[in-house]
Amino acid sequence: MESEMNSDRKIEMYLIYMACIVIIVAGLKLASQVVILLFLSIFLASIISPLFITLQKKGVPRPLAFTLLLLSLFSVIFVVFAGVLDSLESFLGNLPQYQSRVDSFVGKGMEELGRFGLVLDKDILKGSFDIRTFVLYGGKAAGNIGNFLSQTLIVVVGVAFILLEAPRFGYKLELIFKDNSAAVESVALFSRTIQKYFIIKTFTSFLTGATIAAVLALFHMEYAILWGFLAFVLNFIPVIGSLIAAIPALVMALLYHDTSTFLWLVLVYFVINQVISNILEPKIMGDGLGLSPAAVFFSLILWGWILGPVGMFLAVPLTMTLKIAFDTNPDTRWVGVLLAGSAGETQ
Repeated sequence: MESEMNSDRKIEMYLIYMACIVIIVAGLKLASQVVILLFLSIFLASIISPLFITLQKKGVPRPLAFTLLLLSLFSVIFVVFAGVLDSLESFLGNLPQYQSRVDSFVGKGMEELGRFGLVLDKDILKGSFDIRTFVLYGGKAAGNIGNFLSQTLIVVVGVAFILLEAPRFGYKLELIFKDNSAAVESVALFSRTIQKYFIIKTFTSFLTGATIAAVLALFHMEYAILWGFLAFVLNFIPVIGSLIAAIPALVMALLYHDTSTFLWLVLVYFVINQVISNILEPKIMGDGLGLSPAAVFFSLILWGWILGPVGMFLAVPLTMTLKIAFDTNPDTRWVGVLLAGSAGETQ
């Protein structure tokens, strides 16, 4: 009788957990605009805080170190934004020219298919390759520049406040978890893991983008810096990011260069992403993340649905955070085991 009551209680607890998860997910989705700014501020601060600590250890006064880091962050954002915006405006301005090349390319392709007896509707096929729709997206992007800049400013200010609070954070944790050293260690583990992930991922993404931009410049490809920046940004998205980043440059190569250049660039993208993402990055990062490939893939879908494109960028660190939280509670440790990879299983 007692065992049946315990079983019923467990079922009730699991149902309560499920209800709480649904409520939390719904709340995150409804408040996604605010939550995105909060998450970006936290994770960006996790990248900068080691530099902040290092400068202070080198003898740089705390106010000066704080000012230098914020000025550097503003400068990097401004330079990157200005360069990418200039390339993007030029690209969008040349879209009609690119569309005529696409139409010509599609026409030649239809002629080749016609020789094999394959007849397709010309208007439908050309409509499927109408890249002028990018003009609409470009117009929307230009209209949202002010909103983007204001949100960037909010994130930078958020980073500033987090850095100011960082030295007192450990003391506050000790006050909150007076008799729970495991909880303090879990928060410390979370901080170390997130810092490790973002620092290494930022380095490997920058290396990917810089290498691709340099190679595209050697092949005399237009907008090499733009495509390199796209590779840098999308490299943060696991599984599909690198594939999406390769499409625009490869399409340009197919339209404006010969077949050999296109094939060489396909090989270059493949080699760069294989060497950096599948050899160099795991070697540097090690087994500390402990997420299975399936967990990474489905977290990409889940966080992308909840928070949009930014959620796809933050899918891995957010899932890592949940895994650490699940590992600390004996009742939810089994979820952490499910999320763990073969090399990073919960101990």
